[in-house]
Parts: sequence; C-alpha cells; structure tokens
Amino acid sequence: MYDTVIIGAGMSGLAAGIRLAHYDQRVCILERHYTIGGLNSFYRLGGRDYDVGLHAVTNYSAKGTRKGPLARILKQLRFRWEEFSLSEQIGSAIAFPGVKLSFTNDVRFLEAEVERCFPSEVDNFRGLLTKIADYDELDDETFDLSTRQVLGEIFTEPLLIEMLLCPTMWYGNARERDMDWGQFCIMFRSIFLEGFARPLAGVRLILKKLIKRFRSLGGELKLRAGVQQIRVEDDRAVGVVLDSGEQIEAKQVVSSAGFVETMRLCDDITEPDVTAAGQLSFAESICTLDCQPRDLGYQETIVFFNDTASFHWETPAELCDLRTGVICSPNNFAYGEAQEALPEGTIRVSLLANFRRWNELSEEDYPLEKLRWLDRCLESAVRFCPDFRSRVVATDMFTPKTIRRFTWHDNGAVYGAPKKRLDGATHLRNLFLCGSDQGFVGIIGAMVSGISIANRLLVGGVPEPTVS
Repeated sequence: MYDTVIIGAGMSGLAAGIRLAHYDQRVCILERHYTIGGLNSFYRLGGRDYDVGLHAVTNYSAKGTRKGPLARILKQLRFRWEEFSLSEQIGSAIAFPGVKLSFTNDVRFLEAEVERCFPSEVDNFRGLLTKIADYDELDDETFDLSTRQVLGEIFTEPLLIEMLLCPTMWYGNARERDMDWGQFCIMFRSIFLEGFARPLAGVRLILKKLIKRFRSLGGELKLRAGVQQIRVEDDRAVGVVLDSGEQIEAKQVVSSAGFVETMRLCDDITEPDVTAAGQLSFAESICTLDCQPRDLGYQETIVFFNDTASFHWETPAELCDLRTGVICSPNNFAYGEAQEALPEGTIRVSLLANFRRWNELSEEDYPLEKLRWLDRCLESAVRFCPDFRSRVVATDMFTPKTIRRFTWHDNGAVYGAPKKRLDGATHLRNLFLCGSDQGFVGIIGAMVSGISIANRLLVGGVPEPTVS
C-alpha cells in the first residue's frame, strides 16, 4: 500500500513525488514509457543528444531572488540555485511583416522596443504591465476572460495585440483563437517579466537532478508501467491496475495524464467527454549544423514569427501550418566559456500541426511526409532568420504522433485541455490532477503544479469533488 501513486514521470509528477517524499510519504511514480520527462525529455540518435520539448526554461530569476516560481521550486524541492546551472538568454524577438520587437530578460528592453515601433502605445503598455503585476493567478472569476477583449480595451494598435499574443500563445495556450486572461498573465510574466534561461546540458540535467532527489528520499519509479485502470470504490480511488495486470493499492492518486485521459482510466466512468480534450499540437524539426548559428548571423535565442498582420492560433487544415512558428537555438544562451562544449550548432523550428492528419497516414506515407514537411518547415523559417540549410549535417523531426506516444494526451495536445482545473480536483475525493490540465505549463510551471497539489495533500486540504 502506497500513500500516493502518481501517474506520469513528467516534470509535474516528479516534483509532486519529491515534495510528498520529503514528508515521509511512501510514493510510487508510474511511467508508461522507458524514460522520464514526458513532453520534456531527451533521446540519442546517430551519436547525438536531442532535447524534446525544452526550448528554454521560462520564469528565470537570478541567484538570491526570493520571490517567483523558480525561487519557490528551489525552496520547496530543496535545491540550490546552482544545481540547475541556468544561463540566461542572449535575446529573442517577435517578428511580423515589417515589424520586429526584440526582448531580453529585462522587460524595460521590450518597453523601449514598443516605444520605438508603437510610440503611441507605450503608456498603454506600461498600464498592461501594472495590470499583469496585480493579477492573482488563482482568481477563478477572471481567469477565463477573453484576452483579445481585454487587450482590445487597452491598446488601439491591432498589430501590437497580435504580436504580444504570439509568444504567450506559443508557449502556453491550449485554447484555439483566443486565450484565457489568467493564462495570458501567467505566460506574460514567465516570458517577459522573468525570462528565458537554459542549462548547457539541456533538459536531461534537470530530469537527472529530479529523479536522483526523488530516489534518495525513498521514492519508487516504475518505468514501462502504464496504467490501464484507476480502481474506484464509492467516491474514492483505491488503487490502479497496470497494463501488465498488476494491481497497486494507494491512499490517494495524482495524475498528470490530463483530465479526459484520467477520467477514461476511472472504472466508474464509462464514456468521458472526449470533446473536452485539447486539440493543439506541434511538429518540430531539429537541425544540427557544422557551425555555430551566430557564425551565420543568427544572433537571437528564440524568434517567434508570423507572416501576416493577424496571428492565427488554431489546428491547421493541412499537416502543418507554415504561417507561424518558433525558431530556437540552444547555442544562443550566455554560457560563457562553457560555450566551447557545444562544437556543433542546433536550430529547432516548431510549427502548429494537425494530429488527426498525421495519425491517419499509412506506415509508408508517414516517413515520406516527415521528410517533405521538414523541408517546408525550414523553408518557412529562413524567411525570418539567416538561411542555415547548407550547413545542416543531421536532422530529426517529431510530430503530434510522437507527442501522443510520450505524453498519452489525446490529439497530442501539447498544453492539454482548454479548460483548466486550478484546484486539481476531480469527482473523486482522493484523485487529483497535476500538470497542464491543472493549469500551469512549461518546465517551471509543471513543477509548480506538482508542488501545489502535493502541498494540498500534505495539509489535508482535500477539496470537495467536482462534476466530471
């Protein structure tokens, strides 16, 4: 009998496990796959290491900072700031036709860029900063307001609204076409008020730190241990049944699988509402270069691009949407002398993608379409950065099918369901959600989610069941 069983060894599940294990709970994390990390993982191909998911760690704060999500994680998981080895971004940009807003981890730089490109809006932008600073991220009443409506009441320049929506939606919005105001505030803070950083070793360093800490506290991790069913008696989860048939008993269950996906596992629910699942997914092309991107004139850490004045955030009709994307170079962080440890360059390009279309491809057509869309993806990207294609020595590409396989989210939904459940509650008194469907996304956000649910369990603050 475990005190807590956690479904999924992603960032949120690992953080929840560590937090609970610190208080002598007997915790077991169950992971369907052969490796940890979920969406934010890594793999090795052709002698090279590749990150999946991680472009940058958002919510960066400098050493000694006592407030903010990163400081909270370090304190509650009992890590030192140095252990994550974070190096700040060099600088990023939002690129639309004829207009480019650059930004760093100092929001005053972005403010100056807004004044340069949209001089009549700078006072309104300062007002937005105040409004976001005052926002309470646990305020259920205003969380799901329309961000487009709120920004439309602040700004008179439609293009500036579209440009501010582009990075915040790309890095944390599960809702098509619009964005919950609460989620916009969270993402704006994480990107512009706090900023980007990255360990030189990538996501594997963070994952190794988390799993080492979890095991040192007596936590158990079972890989290749997919959950087939959550056993329910009355209004409580009493344990899980694995794909192998093994049954595991637990006093409480925490799931990072997503709301719809978790409801599907509960043996007291016959038909979960699959329309509530997220729809937005990505395809990403990863290119290894024989030089540093900066040698080719690519100076930015991340470029969020859009090729029209209107930003379209929705599931594309084709396999991918070439109109908007994200270009990221893991090389372009302020690593200092450690930069020499990166002899090759890397550029990653992400596009919106259609899970259903990718999933319907035959085994023969799937690899051919990957090659075709990799070429089209890079062709789209080089409109907004120096053309690096002649320096590419290796490539790989993952699609919504890959995301589905490693996260088990319906439709390969990167940010989960549009409706967030901030209290993590379900219809069962001792079954809770953590991760993207609880409401916090990204590496830091996912860990904050796991910690917040663990803290709720530790203090016995079990919420009343909600309607599924």
